[in-house]
This record gives sequence, C-alpha cells and structure tokens, in this order.
Amino acid sequence: MIKLLHGADFHLDSAFSALLPEQAAQRRQEQRRALEQLEQIGRSCDIILLSGDLFDSARIYRDTLEALKQCFRSLSAHVFISPGNHDYIAPGSPYLTEDWGENVHIFTSPEIRRIRLPELNCHVYGAAFTAAEMPELLGDFRVEDPDVMNLMVLHGDLQPHSPYNPLSPAKIAASGLDYLALGHIHSPGTQQFGSTLCAYPGCLMGRGFDECGQKGVYAVALEKGSCRTRFIPLDVRRYEIRTVEVGEDPIAAIRAALPEDASRDCYRILLTGESEPLELRDLEAQLRDDFYSLSLLDRTMPKKELWAAAAEDTLRGHFLRRLKAEYDRSDAEQQDKLVRAAKLVTALMDGREVAL
Repeated sequence: MIKLLHGADFHLDSAFSALLPEQAAQRRQEQRRALEQLEQIGRSCDIILLSGDLFDSARIYRDTLEALKQCFRSLSAHVFISPGNHDYIAPGSPYLTEDWGENVHIFTSPEIRRIRLPELNCHVYGAAFTAAEMPELLGDFRVEDPDVMNLMVLHGDLQPHSPYNPLSPAKIAASGLDYLALGHIHSPGTQQFGSTLCAYPGCLMGRGFDECGQKGVYAVALEKGSCRTRFIPLDVRRYEIRTVEVGEDPIAAIRAALPEDASRDCYRILLTGESEPLELRDLEAQLRDDFYSLSLLDRTMPKKELWAAAAEDTLRGHFLRRLKAEYDRSDAEQQDKLVRAAKLVTALMDGREVAL
C-alpha cells in the first residue's frame, strides 16, 4: 500500500487585502506555519502530490521560500509539484532558480512527463502551466504500464470551457490512471471517472468569504484497484458567514448565534428581521474584540407596529384582529406565542424568508 498526501492551492504570500496591514502580515506568517502541520502529516507518507498554486503570485518573500524548502527537506517522501495558473513556470520562477532538494520533482513542461518509482511499483505523471491560462493538457493520454500504480498531479478545471486546463471526464476515464490529484478548486471533493479517482483537496487556508469553512489536505491509501481518501482539516483560521435575526438586542442576538470562541476567526454577519435603524459602526466597535475580523451587513426591514394592520378590511387585518382579541385575554406565556405567530404569518404574507 502507498501512503499519499495530496495538497493544493496554498496561495502563499496572498495579499489579504480586506484585512488591516498588520493582520495581513500575520496571516502570511500563519500560512508559513501551516506548512509545519503539512510536515507532520507528510512524515508518514511515501508520496506527496502538490497540485499547483503553491504561491499566489510571482512576488514571493524569502521567508516563505525558506519555510517551504524546510518543509520538504524534513520529509523522506517523494514530493511532486505541478505548477498552476498563479505560480506558472516562467523565467525567474523559484521553481527554476531555487534548490528544492533531491526528493522534490517539479514538472516544468506543459507536456505530460513520467517519473518511475520502482521501489513503490508506481509511476507519477505530471505537467505544468507555463502561462496564466492553459488549454487542455491531458489530451489523449494513456498510462504506459497499466499493471503498476499510476498517479498524476495536475492543475486544472473540470468545467469544459475553462481557460485553466479544461479536463474531460471521458478522457480521464480513458486514461488508465488510478488517482488524479487536482488543484484549482478551493473546496474539497472527489469524483470517480471510470477506474480513476479524481480529487481536489481544496485550499490550504481560507482567504476570504468565498472560501468558508474547514480547509486542509487529503490523506490517500492506494492499492491497485483501491483508492481511499480521508480529509484532514488543518488548524487554521476560518472564514464564516452567519445570518442573525437581531430582535430587540442585536449584540445579544449575535453573540447567542455564534460558537463560544469565535475570536480567532473572520466573520461576516447578515443582520435580518425587523429593527429600528442600526448603527453598524457602533455595533462593530462593541463586538470587535469578539472576532479576529468582523463585517456586518444590514438586511433588516423597518420595524412595524405588530397590530397596526388589524383595522384593515383585508385578509391580514381579519387575521390580526382575531389574534389580537385572543392576545388581550391571554396570560404572558400565551401572549408570547401569539406574537410569534403574528410575526411569522405576516412575514409570510409579505413574501419574506422566515427562519424557523
């Protein structure tokens, strides 16, 4: 059995432009520290496949290069890198100018190449982006020896008209590959095409609200005819989006709707429900210490007197009159239920989304 680590889309040295400058610098340092977690996971692996966009751009800090090289030097595994659209092979690329160590192989050509690992009875194929956009790289590829374990590492997109190496499910199925390690899509997922298991591990670390939730890598156990993946989340900051109905006390409502410790993560909170006009800056100032980063979006509707329409000669008015009459003769507990019923039904009459 071959033990494999599959990662992609590290986007090291991202700008993190939505954060304060000191926070952006801190996040880049956290990216480098995340490599230490990869090192720990990779120590038990035979092969590490990294499917491109390890760097976010051609502007790379020396600290980042040294951290990545140190990660690779500490590993006995064979490391294979397929550069993508953000870190494509070009003159001056660190993939060409740096000494990465004997255990690291970087594919530098758009033509698919093969590396034999006879001690593992395995062949590893790969190719590289040599520009920010690339046509299809897989073509009519077929493995050369179907009896060995055949792997490929590649940056690409399963969307048929993508400018980023569009991949055809039919061609993947016909390739004879056992495992196709992909990068470019920032959410983890696997698909089976013929005998080929095709996988995206997602990105290393969320960098914005389009990359929410846990991020990590795949650990893969490989045998001929069997590929088993396990997603390993990394201990990194997360981006999260939550919808909160503000009620009478927006601060209390926000705090009640979130995990006990949200202070290490970045949150975007959509405020809903009926409310008096909100002062978002004041709310953010009061909540700032509860989060690493916080943005509030006001999606509330103007507050209306609940029984104001009871005098109308309409279906709404008829409903509210009957409910108000029952409200007036009920105890406090029943009144609370009737108020919630009135809010629910009038919201539905207005065509608004209701959180039950």
